[in-house]
Amino acid sequence: MNTRSDVLPGTHAGTAGDAEMNQMPALHVRDLTVAYHRKPVLWDIDLDVPPAVVAGLIGPNGAGKSTLIKAVLDLIPHAGGSAEIFGKPYRRQRRLVGYVPQRESVDWEYPINALELVAMGLYRRIGWCRPVTASYRQRAMEALQEVGMADLAHRQISRLSGGQQQRIFLARALVQDAEIYFMDEPFAGVDASTEKAIIAILQRLRERGKTVFVVHHDLESVREYFDYLIMLNMRVVAAGPVQEVFTSENLRRTYGGRLTLLDRAVDAIGGVRS
Repeated sequence: MNTRSDVLPGTHAGTAGDAEMNQMPALHVRDLTVAYHRKPVLWDIDLDVPPAVVAGLIGPNGAGKSTLIKAVLDLIPHAGGSAEIFGKPYRRQRRLVGYVPQRESVDWEYPINALELVAMGLYRRIGWCRPVTASYRQRAMEALQEVGMADLAHRQISRLSGGQQQRIFLARALVQDAEIYFMDEPFAGVDASTEKAIIAILQRLRERGKTVFVVHHDLESVREYFDYLIMLNMRVVAAGPVQEVFTSENLRRTYGGRLTLLDRAVDAIGGVRS
């Protein structure tokens, strides 16, 4: 790896502004409702999530997990309520946000290589339709090194495996100089080594004061991966530190009648509190 400071590529050292942000919720949501064709998908969501956590977002299929992220990022309209990132609406905080969408939503046949895709995360700084200079390319390469993909920098994205594609999309988010990251199922379809590499990066982001939201499905890894948890099923069932809210009762309230699934999960993670 290239010599660098102990700050991740695209990040910066703490400032007075950072200290001020640490005094307020990273994400503040009040009465947020989202409906598709007049059918509510999220209903009266209230959340106050502190900064500098890796927060898991879990719930059954159709619970509204991806919808919540998209609503916070103004990718879909709200039927009611509001969301703020460090005290302001997303439209005023775009520069603070990194977003990793579901891999299936990306056109991987687009004719660019891995380095070019990562550099797209710098376009707010570079400016649209302006050339990517050597210094920006170096920053993109450092982000690829961070996720273990530097050797494949010039490979077309269509020729990458699913796990490799996920890593370069993570690199694209890292290079954005974000304070808060929203990741929609970053572990979906990746191998065990890629999953471990991703969670190691997320934990390092937290150590540097960044906030990370992760849509997640594997209940067995919740306690290992996250220090904060949001349990969602159209409404917030529970939210808080993992050791407080990841209980058998909250699991059953979140997943409803899926008792066979839950019984296996509870048995597997043994230490879940009743």
